[in-house]
Order: sequence, then C-alpha cells, then structure tokens
Amino acid sequence: MDDAGLVERYLEHVRVEKRLAARTVELYALDLQKLRENAEKADVALAQVQNAHVRRWVAQMHGGGRSGRGIALILSGWRGFYAWLGREGLVASNPVQDVRAPKVAKPLPKALSVDDAVQLAEFSAEDADPWLEARDAAIVELLYGCGLRVGELVGLDARASGAAKGWVDLDAGEAHVLGKGSKRRTVPVGTKALEALRAWLAQRAGGRHAGEAALFIGRNGTRLSAQAIWARLKRRSLHAGLATPVHPHMLRHSFASHVLQSSGDLRAVQELLGHANIGTTQVYTRLDYQHLAKAYDAAHPRAKRK
Repeated sequence: MDDAGLVERYLEHVRVEKRLAARTVELYALDLQKLRENAEKADVALAQVQNAHVRRWVAQMHGGGRSGRGIALILSGWRGFYAWLGREGLVASNPVQDVRAPKVAKPLPKALSVDDAVQLAEFSAEDADPWLEARDAAIVELLYGCGLRVGELVGLDARASGAAKGWVDLDAGEAHVLGKGSKRRTVPVGTKALEALRAWLAQRAGGRHAGEAALFIGRNGTRLSAQAIWARLKRRSLHAGLATPVHPHMLRHSFASHVLQSSGDLRAVQELLGHANIGTTQVYTRLDYQHLAKAYDAAHPRAKRK
C-alpha cells in the first residue's frame, strides 16, 4: 500500500474505531500531510522514515518560526500514526518516540505596576452595596497584601477551629493558611488589610449568615468559590479604571514582585509565597530585572535614544 493509502487507513481508524471528533481527525490529516511532504522531499517512504529524519524536520520547523507548542502537537500526531503502523506490523520501531519539541519559553507572570495595584486596593465604589463593597475590598487587600493563592483565600474561616483550613488572627496580624501539598504557613497581614477585614467582619456580623464558618461568603451564606472571586475581581478592576482585567494570581505575582523590588530578599519572598523550591521563586528576579531595565532606559543618559 502506498503512503496515501496508509494515511487514509489510519484516519479511518481514528475516525471509526477511536471515535475522535471530526475536527481532531481534520487536524491529524493536516499533520500527516506535512509528514508526507517531508518524506517526499527526503525521497523516503513513510514506513522507512528514521529518527534522524524526524529530528531534521523538527529543526526545520523550529527554524521556520513554528512555536514549540505547535511542533509538539504535530509530533503527537506523527507519534500516534507510527504507533498504529507498529501495531499493524508495518514498522519495526517508532521514529518519533524519543523526539521532543523545543522547549516553550516560560512566560513571565503578569504583575501590576505599583501604581495600578494601589489604585485597585484603594478603589471604593460609593454606590455599591456596603456589604458587597466591604467583602470585595477585603478580598483585594488579602490577595495583594499577603500574596495568597485564591484557593488559600477561599479556605479561610471567620474564626480559628480544629476544622478550619485557615483563618486570620487579627490581634497578631497573621494569616494562617493551608497551601499546596497540605502545607501550612503563616504570613503577616498588613495594616490596610486588617482594617479592610475588620470592616468586612462588621458588615458580615449584621447579616443573616453571620454564623457561617467561611470568612468570605455570598448572599446565600455559602463559601465563595474561586470562580466567584475571579469574577468579582475582574469586575472590580475594570470599575477601578485599570486597563487590564485583574485575576487573583496576578495580585499574588504583584505582591511577590513588589516585595522583591523593595527588599531584594528572595528567600523571604519564597517563604511568604510558600514555594517549596526557590527555583520557583526566581522567576520574580526576572520581573525585578525588567523593572530595573525600564528605569535604566528611562533615566540613564547613555540609554536614551535621540
């Protein structure tokens, strides 16, 4: 059977036996068309393709500007095709098996500027429901002021107990949270966050659901979900006049970046964020470098362009 026939048989296999969606089958067909074109240029049949051929084609795709993610998806399609050929007894080994796409550059976490973060934290919607306003303001202050993950924030209870995943000790100015891997840590809570929390607790105490365990609740008394906090934060940031919708992790990144810019203490930021490995925290040194580079470009006489 020629190469076109092999490809058609494989597509029929994934369409009928694996019952893949029509769009997925279409994408497989495009990937295999690319494979056939490469094989024809190399004057080799699909069943005779070797590992060196595949590596060369990956290098060509990468040199042509295709992203690492795009190449990985193509390789996945090719790998599945050759796995099927192997089961059919048409190839002795899979030439794609140990080939990997170029590493995708890890994007920097998005962080707000100090001015934007303060603008959001100080925003007050005068015409809003006081109950909702106090709650949402406290959420922003805790996320930005303590660098909490949204899951850690959601897990906070209004008071300490044996069953509580986390709580805030207002007198000590500390938040006790349950982080990733069920690891507990304690982080300091700043003055502004404590003020916002006290204002929220005062509003909460006057409601019908004051006895609920969760610190942050909705109107129905149930614990706020992470999705609800994402939606409220996005809405609040737009009302505050920020150009970019803000999500909870952006405030965590902003907390880390701003603390590092001011202190230069990477170990302290690691402890505050609850990172098990300092390598995870080191991404913020790149953010800090960007901040310094911008300051240099704006201020140094030898950096200015005419």
